[in-house]
Amino acid sequence: MLDTNPDTVCHLVQLAREFHAQEQVVIPTDSGDASEDWHLQMLASHAGDATLEEFRSVITDLEPDQQQQVVALLWLGRGDYSLEEWSEALSYAADAWNDKTADYLIAHPLLPDYLLEGLSLMGYSCDD
Repeated sequence: MLDTNPDTVCHLVQLAREFHAQEQVVIPTDSGDASEDWHLQMLASHAGDATLEEFRSVITDLEPDQQQQVVALLWLGRGDYSLEEWSEALSYAADAWNDKTADYLIAHPLLPDYLLEGLSLMGYSCDD
C-alpha cells in the first residue's frame, strides 16, 4: 500500500517537529482550503531556515507519486479518509499535486501527528 519508505516519513516527522517548535513560526488559524496560497504566504518569512530547507529537500527528492503518498498520509492521519479509502486519497493527491508539496505539508502545525497516525493506520511506526 505504501511505496514511500516509512523511515523517510519518520525523518519528515522529526524535521516538522523541529520547524514547528521554533517560537517565530506562526500559522494562521483561518488558512482556507488547499487550493489557496496561504501556506506560501506563511512560509515566506522563513526563507533560509535550515530545517525548512532540509524538509523541502527531502520532499523534492521524492518522486511525485511518493510526494502524493505523503500528502495522502496527512489526510489519512487527519481523518479526511479512512484506510479503505486510501486509493481515493491517492487519486485526489495526484490530481492536486504541484511543485509546492513541501510547503503545503509543513504549513500544517499538526503534520507530525497526522503523519504518525497515518503510518500507524498502515501498520508502521517511527519507534527506534
